[in-house]
Amino acid sequence: MEEKSKKKIKGIKIRNINIYMMMISCILYIFLIGATIYASDRYNAMISATEDYISCERDASLIMEGSDYLTEQVRLYTITMDIECMKDYFTEAYTVRRRDQALEHMRSFDVEEEIESYLQTALDYSNRLMTDEIYAMKLITAALEIDEESLPEDVKNMELTEKDRMLEQEEMIAQAREIVFGSSYQEMKALITDNISYFIDSIVDDTLKKQQNSALDLKYTMTKQQILISILFIENILMFLLIILLVIKPLKIYIENIEDKEKLTVSGSYEFKYLALTYNNIYELNTANEAKLSYRAEHDALTGIINRGAFDRLRQFLKNKQIPIALLIVDVDKFKTVNDQYGHEMGDKVLKKVAKLLVESFRSSDYAARIGGDEFAVILPEVEEDRKAVIEEKIKKINNVLTNPENNMPKTSVSVGVAFSSSGFNDDLYKKADAALYVTKERGRQGCSFYDNGSDTEKKSEES
Repeated sequence: MEEKSKKKIKGIKIRNINIYMMMISCILYIFLIGATIYASDRYNAMISATEDYISCERDASLIMEGSDYLTEQVRLYTITMDIECMKDYFTEAYTVRRRDQALEHMRSFDVEEEIESYLQTALDYSNRLMTDEIYAMKLITAALEIDEESLPEDVKNMELTEKDRMLEQEEMIAQAREIVFGSSYQEMKALITDNISYFIDSIVDDTLKKQQNSALDLKYTMTKQQILISILFIENILMFLLIILLVIKPLKIYIENIEDKEKLTVSGSYEFKYLALTYNNIYELNTANEAKLSYRAEHDALTGIINRGAFDRLRQFLKNKQIPIALLIVDVDKFKTVNDQYGHEMGDKVLKKVAKLLVESFRSSDYAARIGGDEFAVILPEVEEDRKAVIEEKIKKINNVLTNPENNMPKTSVSVGVAFSSSGFNDDLYKKADAALYVTKERGRQGCSFYDNGSDTEKKSEES
């Protein structure tokens, strides 16, 4: 009877439990490996998109370098009439071919037809510009009566209009210079630059979307991996003691790393090492992106130079430096009138122009900053009062450019106040420069004044 009772007892055998657990574990491992491979694919997609962007930036730079070189040579030829300039032009155009090679490489990217049309438009404008350049060289060679057999084929085959053939020598030369220096030529170059910029911007937008999608997919994959590992730990705690060392311990370290905002320690199983390396690469990318954001936080969004916050931090930093410093406070004259008459968009262009002139006019070690709406400042380290003439000349040149604008820009000027310190950025330096600026404005604007430390008076410089 007892034996019959034993035969009727039903239950789950350990062997079967082990089999079921091993089957479940195998399935979970398959999912885990798949998630790791998927994470790698998303990372590779992110890297590929970034490389495409870098390549486009490099190609765009080559296009502008090649185009500027061709412009430089044809302009030199119309001015110096040195045939070597014409030869250098065609060497670049048909042998070096920086512009053409870069355009061909950019067309190899897999982009939408609308985006590619920007590149095609830039190429069309470039070809039209090259035709004008060759025509200008033909005018010079005709004016100088150079033997056509010695000319490049493109120049030789270019036909002048009946009107241009009847021009005198000086008129032909003037006509050639007008072609390569005129506003139409500049507008065509600007159109080329704009279309290439549109193409690059489209590539950047596409790259950002791919990176964002890859980051979201990777985050989801990491979450799924953590769930799978937790299930494996619960189900196999008695059978897989090594899991404690190869999975649970590394996972704990990873969580601590993430909480401490550190890179993951590469340890554990192959899958987790792979995960750590993938995460660390993304961590480095995010660090680089944070650096970019930090740059934007310290620079003025409109002009690209440092903003008021960065300027104030620089003041504090230089306060403890026992070095001579010159400070320029710069105001755009009658800027409100520009905004009222031409609109805020033109006003923004004026501010950009002033910022660009300040950066280009002073040394790379100097600091140009936008500290207010139409107010700028320039800090000149290691500059003493014996450099007044140099500063004054720079302000004259800036005002000369602003009072003789191009591209339909309104006529503007700047008023500048300058003060010097022999021992760092002391508390009075800004007030002195501002006082000197006030003198400039009182005496008619468009110039600069220097604060005289000896007599506490300001001296007005000669107007630009």
